[in-house]
Amino acid sequence: MKPSATYELLVDGVGPWDFTGSFVPCELLLVGEDAYPVLVSSEKQVLIAVSHYGKGRIVVASHEGILKDSKFSQFLRNAVEWLKPSPEALVGVHPHLDSLSQLLLMAGAKVQAGAELSPSLGVYCMDAYGSTKAKDLVDFVKQGGGLLIGGQAWYWASQHGKEKVLFEFPGNQVTSVAGVYFTGNAVEKGIFKVAKKIPKIPLIVPHQANLSLDAEFLLRGVSELDLVTGGVPSILLVHGVLSFPLCLDSSHRCLLAAARYGQGRVVVVTHEGQLFSPKLARFLLNAVCWLDAGRKGLVGVDASLKKLCSLLSQEEVKSQVSQLTGDLSVYCCSSYSDREAEKVHAFVAEGGGLLIGGQAWYWSSQNHGKAAVAKYPGNKILNRFGVSILGQSIQAAKHPPVGSGEHYHFRKALALFNRHVEKHEELKAPLKDWLQRLAQDCAAFLHIPAHDCPAYASLHRILAKVLQRSGIPHVSGHCPVKSNSKEAVLLCMATELSLTMTDSAVLVQKSAAGVCALPVTVEIDGTNPGETAWRSTGLYLPEGHTAVITFPCLVVGAGLKVQIGCHTDDLSHATELKRAPVVIRTCEIACQKQSISCLWGGLVYIVVPARSVLGKVPITVEGAVRAPFFKLGETCESQWKACIRHYPAPWAELAVENLILTVPSDSIRHMENPQPLLTLWNEIMVAISKLAAIPTKFPRPERIVTDVQISCGWMHAGYPIMGHLDSVKEMLDVKHMQTTGLWGPVHELGHNQQQRAWEFPPHTTEATCNLWSVYVHEKVLGIPRHKAHEALRSQCREERIREYLKKGAQLKDWEVWTALETYLQETCGRGENRQFSLWTCCDKELGSVWDGYLNSGSRRCFCILQFRHNLTWCGASSSICWLNAFDLAQNQTFTSHLPLSLLVALQPSHKKILPSP
Repeated sequence: MKPSATYELLVDGVGPWDFTGSFVPCELLLVGEDAYPVLVSSEKQVLIAVSHYGKGRIVVASHEGILKDSKFSQFLRNAVEWLKPSPEALVGVHPHLDSLSQLLLMAGAKVQAGAELSPSLGVYCMDAYGSTKAKDLVDFVKQGGGLLIGGQAWYWASQHGKEKVLFEFPGNQVTSVAGVYFTGNAVEKGIFKVAKKIPKIPLIVPHQANLSLDAEFLLRGVSELDLVTGGVPSILLVHGVLSFPLCLDSSHRCLLAAARYGQGRVVVVTHEGQLFSPKLARFLLNAVCWLDAGRKGLVGVDASLKKLCSLLSQEEVKSQVSQLTGDLSVYCCSSYSDREAEKVHAFVAEGGGLLIGGQAWYWSSQNHGKAAVAKYPGNKILNRFGVSILGQSIQAAKHPPVGSGEHYHFRKALALFNRHVEKHEELKAPLKDWLQRLAQDCAAFLHIPAHDCPAYASLHRILAKVLQRSGIPHVSGHCPVKSNSKEAVLLCMATELSLTMTDSAVLVQKSAAGVCALPVTVEIDGTNPGETAWRSTGLYLPEGHTAVITFPCLVVGAGLKVQIGCHTDDLSHATELKRAPVVIRTCEIACQKQSISCLWGGLVYIVVPARSVLGKVPITVEGAVRAPFFKLGETCESQWKACIRHYPAPWAELAVENLILTVPSDSIRHMENPQPLLTLWNEIMVAISKLAAIPTKFPRPERIVTDVQISCGWMHAGYPIMGHLDSVKEMLDVKHMQTTGLWGPVHELGHNQQQRAWEFPPHTTEATCNLWSVYVHEKVLGIPRHKAHEALRSQCREERIREYLKKGAQLKDWEVWTALETYLQETCGRGENRQFSLWTCCDKELGSVWDGYLNSGSRRCFCILQFRHNLTWCGASSSICWLNAFDLAQNQTFTSHLPLSLLVALQPSHKKILPSP
């Protein structure tokens, strides 16, 4: 039964909760993934909760008086019915709860009054004060029984100390396995409303358990944590109420953590190599001792970590290579498998100690589009303990252990932030220093699926309330936001929270008035011979709105996706924001009628996977508006002039066969006829394909998208190529293109044509791409190279070569313009009609050897730029001279990438070749 259905059943027929009687309840603490509240007071304290454990169910009341009071009879009848494993199950009631027996008998239940726990019972009702049969009660629930238990711990706390309640109070020996704890906090009396849906779980509960003592024990005798163990660690997200960090770097990123859960304990490290590192021996021995909790029991070590056994044996800790078995006190394993997740959960909940480690960055690199915090195997074990391994890596280093002072914790930071927003308080330490980490942790946490999990959904609702209270900050080029500001945290929260919603309008708080939602049918090309491609629809989804897209049945499950927005750069690590860090949303097409919402709005695309052969696919879109779109040779000029360019969307697209430009609509509304511009762009793309020696029609068109802010540089390559808004003029003004040039965009298009086999990274990475810039400027735009870029003026080139040779012509200096010069040498003085392309052989004889070298796949090789089409090969000797001129022939790092047949011909030479015009 889903939690929402359970809640409705439990409160069916229940009126206001009357807690004005003679008893004083205590606050309940909920942890893990299974527990959730039925009743929360007006002061946000949990008074009644439910949970699952194994095959059974638990209902926990915050005072045994609730189980005896007729005012709660309807709820108690509902609770018992829910707890029953079968309709005819026998309900046993402890002798201390005689009045409950009478109440249930009157309701027609099959009751055994004054009963002790026995296998014949389906449900057992008791108070929380006896501990002698805790293990039997846990087994009873685990096997499918139902437990109704009530009690308060504030009096016990007054006699034994509040700090001991969570882990020593009798009732907690039972209920904690299901994530419910009685606390020593008394709750004020009152009459409380029945919530319409499951109440939110409080973010912070003052439980008084001194977890800092646990940290002190774990770090005893440890002055430094040296994580340089040969592996690259990941980062931890510490998000549980009873989890705590042990090692934080200067940016508050967690590298080691521990947690209490149920009756057990957990220690998490961020690379399995740390689990047997001699550098961490003191910490590891402390960890095993703490996890053992004084039992002096057997430590089981997974076979992949057997080196840990020798480390433990040095301190005479009894250990063995073993799988998880019931006779272990502590179990040590890596985080790379979730095969025994349920078994591990039960082991810890019932008192076992777990030492676990691993990194998730490699998994993330192999599972694009999947969040490590949700899908990584280790997190399927760890999430419920309140610790998660994130997909980001961090450089291994030495760090001090956490001190006794205040340190970062996700929940603590979020609670402070919530109060700061609610009370409009001044931003001050420690929150001021935690904001950037809080934003990143919010983003990570919100990737844990919250559907049907109130523990996570509660936090989502808390974040939504924060955003509704504060509003989404305005951010733009004219109103930037600093990354370590309250506004940046809110932007990150808003973005990530919206991705969990089917409708993000509740966050935008704007009216949908004026948005035309008429259905529009468009046809997209579902055949894609190239890499994953976006298909434009010519439609735009306004911010916060929801589009409903109808597809033919053959599309469902075919790998297509819907994408809103084209500004794909993630700005999460920028020091200043001119837009939200992430502004696109993508979802798989799972049904014929797909809904998608995007907080920030964006152009609507259909993403077609590689090798798709669906042909033409008609789709119908509701809720979007039209966007200006013009494709050379297809769009009617008169329609463009009369209406298309005036469509209301803020972004427009101009397309030729091999390229699509995405620019602000305001930059094209004055454009009466885009054909001259796009004709020129078409010529540019033909030239690019010619130089790359590929077919004139690209497998997928390139894309250049302009944005108010991008992740790096003036422009950067990729799909799409991203550029700043200031680059719009140079791409849309024909006169400007033909007089000043277009170096930046063509440079990035050149990057996209580079092939790994003929690159010599890092030296040629920023060099060979400029061949396309030189070629396009000279062949299409009619701008000679020395005017296309100042670095190619003859004087600059000559000075650069002289300086390079003066320094000894070392390979480390052979990069960018110097490396480009090597290629330009091969293209000079060959005649007006020269056309050059990338070639991979010196002549037919050497070519066959070279091809074999390339096809072997044994290493990356460096290919030689040479002429084709109107020119014949100038000979191997010319290439040897060319290599020698730049002292590359004698460089072992360089020549190790050349075929043997060319190496034998190389001779030392110190001839200096200076540039020709």
